[in-house]
Amino acid sequence: MKKICHPNQLSFLELLRDLRPKWEISVLNIDILFRATLAKAIKESNLSRIQIAAKMTEALDIEITKTMLDSWTAESREGLNRFPACYLPVFCQIVESIEPMRVLADLIGCFVVEGEEALLIELAKVESQKQKLTEKERAIKTILSGAGK
Repeated sequence: MKKICHPNQLSFLELLRDLRPKWEISVLNIDILFRATLAKAIKESNLSRIQIAAKMTEALDIEITKTMLDSWTAESREGLNRFPACYLPVFCQIVESIEPMRVLADLIGCFVVEGEEALLIELAKVESQKQKLTEKERAIKTILSGAGK
């Protein structure tokens, strides 16, 4: 059965995006929020700041110290010593948290999904493409069967 959508109907992802809280984006707000999120991810990790710094050093081949982590997460250091964005994927992997990435994505209305969620979204895209191709195939066959008469 073909699903008929009203042209003004929102998709599920559009609906979720509209329901998200709207953040007033300013450098200061982002800095404070991001520092707090990094600090929370560190606190919730099973690793100490020294261990996190050591693992980041090893993964990035750049010396990262506990003092650097402290500086990047200290509220009193806002506007100074910001966490380098290029370190974020490694940091998230080490502390086993995607929250810092999610916070940044939220600010621009995007979603961060992981694991099975990402696969389910990809599967839905494939199924949608299959449905569109099936409909196109039917339309072409209908045209061809009418042309032969």
